[in-house]
Amino acid sequence: MQKVTKLRRERLTLWTRTLLVTFAVAVCLCATGATDPQARFNDLGHQMMCTCGCNQVLLECNHVGCTVSGTMRNELSQGIASGQNDSLILQSFVQEYGATVLAAPTTHGLDLLAWIMPFAVALLALAGTIYLVRHWARQQPAPVGPGSLEQARALEAMRERIRQETGTKEGM
Repeated sequence: MQKVTKLRRERLTLWTRTLLVTFAVAVCLCATGATDPQARFNDLGHQMMCTCGCNQVLLECNHVGCTVSGTMRNELSQGIASGQNDSLILQSFVQEYGATVLAAPTTHGLDLLAWIMPFAVALLALAGTIYLVRHWARQQPAPVGPGSLEQARALEAMRERIRQETGTKEGM
């Protein structure tokens, strides 16, 4: 019994060490990519929208004759070259072009609703579906059992009346 417990502890320790090393490598890779100007340009350029009216991400604006995207890309390059941090660059673009320049809504104030509402609507729809299915399941008629001979006779009489009024035969 002690061997099994010791083996489990060793496996858990090995798994924990592997997880910590993987996490450390991921952090190092992310930190290295954050200092690369081209990676920052690519990351920030995909967080902003072109304001020419094409409704495309800034770095992917393929609007023919777009003069806005070139200007915005130059401003972004200048901001990165001047050593500004990412949030300061994004804030300067928001001040110059408005909040519509951001590809994703912020997580402050009413913009928070843009993040919450899709999940809330999905959960509400799921709860409504579950309620509706349970309601329908309760509304199912009870099966006709051998004890309800009177109901069976009434049903057969109604069927006979329908056959007579519609002129159909019994076998149809």
